[in-house]
Amino acid sequence: MQAQEISMAKYIWLPIHREGWPFIALFAIGALLLGLLWGPLGWIGLVLTGWCAYFFRNPDRVTPVRPGLVISPADGVVCLVGHAVPPAELGMGNEPRMRVSVFMSVFDVHVNRTPIDGKITKIAYKPGKFLNASLDKASEDNERMAIRMETAEGAEFAFVQIAGLVARRIKCDLVEGQEVRAGQRFGLIRFGSRVDVYLPDGVAPQVAVGQRCIAGETVLADVTATESARQGEVR
Repeated sequence: MQAQEISMAKYIWLPIHREGWPFIALFAIGALLLGLLWGPLGWIGLVLTGWCAYFFRNPDRVTPVRPGLVISPADGVVCLVGHAVPPAELGMGNEPRMRVSVFMSVFDVHVNRTPIDGKITKIAYKPGKFLNASLDKASEDNERMAIRMETAEGAEFAFVQIAGLVARRIKCDLVEGQEVRAGQRFGLIRFGSRVDVYLPDGVAPQVAVGQRCIAGETVLADVTATESARQGEVR
């Protein structure tokens, strides 16, 4: 029973990302001021403060560690799977690559994680618009942070943080030349956004549009697999 209580406590009291504390404090102050004006408004402010804390939650994840696995960098729903040209600023050429896009709603965990073991070779920020991140054109028009990386075997990947309709801040803690591991936390986007992963030639995605992903846990692709891209259906 005691072990179950400890497990439940860990589930309820999830760690908060350090970027969230200033916002949580502002929401709490706003709730207090609203409560002084009129009691019911204070309760509304308290609910919003709770949501803000929930938004910035930063849970641990259990990442599959077999070489070759490409792990989801974001919580959310797979909104796009198909070929697309990587961001020009990464210098990866004009040939389309298989891309998997994961859309994060305002209710998803927004801490992002690296998709595979390797070395960061280039980071490029591009300002832009704040269209709905689930749209295909958001990958070209929206504000973004693009990261290029290379595995020890020489395979090149790219992953891109894309700001959304509500998001107004992309945070990336990576630096060029840094060695990273799959599932490692590297940044976040607030509030509602998307992350794209560009796969090497010949690597097929193992997720389908509409599938829900968990950052640091869901396998998007397997470099060593020979099967074709997976299809999915609602059941």
